[in-house]
Amino acid sequence: MILKVLLVLAVIGIVYFIFIKKKPLRKPADIKEKKKEKLESNDMVECASCGTYTELSETIISSNKYYCSNECVDKA
Repeated sequence: MILKVLLVLAVIGIVYFIFIKKKPLRKPADIKEKKKEKLESNDMVECASCGTYTELSETIISSNKYYCSNECVDKA
């Protein structure tokens, strides 16, 4: 009898931890900070002048801003 009660409690506990218990929500600011820290060469960034997206490896960085071409750097 005690074994049955323990088994039922174990099943209820497993169901609770798998399906019911919610994981803590991450704040949007935390997600943005991680994205800023981990930019890779194939990530897309927006040009500060014209707004087009280019790969990070192909951008020109001037004044801590990303530009898609020399023309956009000259405009800014």
